[in-house]
Amino acid sequence: MRRLSMLCAAAGLAAAAFVAASPAEAGYHLIRWHDSGVCQIWDESIPTTPWPAGYHRASASVPTFLDALALKDHALKAGHCSW
Repeated sequence: MRRLSMLCAAAGLAAAAFVAASPAEAGYHLIRWHDSGVCQIWDESIPTTPWPAGYHRASASVPTFLDALALKDHALKAGHCSW
């Protein structure tokens, strides 16, 4: 049992070191649905596209979720997006 605990601890440390060493390349952008006009923040690290396909990209990429939230707020106030 002790060997298993040590193995799990070593695997956890290795995973944490790998995550800390890899650069954060994920970005965010807004997508706007054609039928409803609703804007949504899309995480670019998701390997798929939004479903169904009735959307278009409504903004440039930004590095953080908070930046994307600010973009969405601005688009809502300007009337480019709806709830």
